[in-house]
Amino acid sequence: MALAINSDSEEHLHSTFASRYVRAVIPRFKMPDNSMPKDAAYQVISDELMLDGNPRLNLASFVTTWMEPECDKLIMEAVNKNYVDMDEYPVTTELQNRCVNMIANLFHAPVGEDEAAIGCGTVGSSEAIMLAGLAFKRKWQQRRRAQGLPTDNPNIVTGANVQVCWEKFARYFEVELKEVKLSEGYYVLDPAKAVEMVDENTICVAAILGSTLTGEFEDVKTLNDLLAEKNAETGWDVSIHVDAASGGFIAPFLYPDLEWDFRLPWVKSINVSGHKYGLVYAGVGWIVWRTKDDLPEDLVFHINYLGADQPTFTLNFSKGSSQIIAQYYQFIRLGFEGYKNIMENCMDNARRLREGIEMTGKFNIVSKDIGVPLVAFSLKDSSKHTVFEIAESLRKFGWIIPAYTMPADAQHIAVLRVVIREDFSRGLADRLITHILQVLKEIEGLPSRIAHIAAAAKVSGGEEKTAKMSLEDIANYWKRLVENKRNIVC
Repeated sequence: MALAINSDSEEHLHSTFASRYVRAVIPRFKMPDNSMPKDAAYQVISDELMLDGNPRLNLASFVTTWMEPECDKLIMEAVNKNYVDMDEYPVTTELQNRCVNMIANLFHAPVGEDEAAIGCGTVGSSEAIMLAGLAFKRKWQQRRRAQGLPTDNPNIVTGANVQVCWEKFARYFEVELKEVKLSEGYYVLDPAKAVEMVDENTICVAAILGSTLTGEFEDVKTLNDLLAEKNAETGWDVSIHVDAASGGFIAPFLYPDLEWDFRLPWVKSINVSGHKYGLVYAGVGWIVWRTKDDLPEDLVFHINYLGADQPTFTLNFSKGSSQIIAQYYQFIRLGFEGYKNIMENCMDNARRLREGIEMTGKFNIVSKDIGVPLVAFSLKDSSKHTVFEIAESLRKFGWIIPAYTMPADAQHIAVLRVVIREDFSRGLADRLITHILQVLKEIEGLPSRIAHIAAAAKVSGGEEKTAKMSLEDIANYWKRLVENKRNIVC
């Protein structure tokens, strides 16, 4: 007669859902005392992750959410390679160098046929911007010291629409951030106002090729020309960094005649995100300098693991090799033709979505025709309902679409933004339009939440406070609601 085995040690042989692990409390703050079978550990984590949003429907993000299975395989084969071990993985280092040269060529860097470009891979555009900013700061310090001038008050000029990484750079590396304010209908850097703010302590002016807010390309050509005039008048040497995190892999393929890159003499460095329209999963960015002279030598460390000098300039040390390899795969797999076709598809689907949103008659389109493939739009009438309600309601269909107010001085404008990535098809665009129409119909039959907020304001502050209610107040109300729903552990 066979004996049934029912010991804890053999429990992993049976169905995970029949085991004690699915009814046990999962530790949150303290490592558990005992082990569990691998299949049970996988299942409990996988089950929790089901509550995450669907990355393909996360239209808030510019970051790539789909790659070909062949590239997925390459990523997994390299997942245990530490990129910093250049002596151990010289081919991976070579692939990074090839990518840098391809990007530099794409951005018209003045490098010879057999000359190596100056740049490196990073974990994203945030690190790339930190490196670029450090290079500008060090160059400025060297010039000032050579002239016997103080170096204690550097500043950088940007638009108020810059991504938060610029604020991080300014705070972390003690540089004053001088922001050109926005205005209604003009949500990017004004070149003339930017150059007016430049002074002898300005280390550089940052221009964005693809604003996070509206996808619009800033006018780098005009900025270059105005800055050239000011430098000639003053004897200063203030240059431009182009933050092409989103637009760097769009402009060369869709707008080849647009002058924004190293074709302009005062553009000294450019960053681009490989994990955005470079079509690689999250974790890779790139920074390229115009010439060797634009990257101060004392910021560069040299190693000779490969039998030859290998310069390195990063903020990180250990990092994976997978994304570098994935970027090289995309470059040789797609080529110029493939990238061009994908970007054209993204723009076509963005236009389809834009047309559908306009046809509702309820929205103003804030984004522009030329720029990153996205659609940013605001309600024509926000007296009863807001874009924040629409974003919340679309969640029930699985769509993750951000609603936000513009930076200073356009805080009274609140918008929704849909980013069109490679894996967003015409069918999904049509489905989203249908769901937006459904949400509009539903909220029109609901009581006004703005009236509720205004009533609360009246109770706490009287008629005067109610009269001063603005979209910024409403936005802050919705942000507080969202924050209250979040777990305090981050």
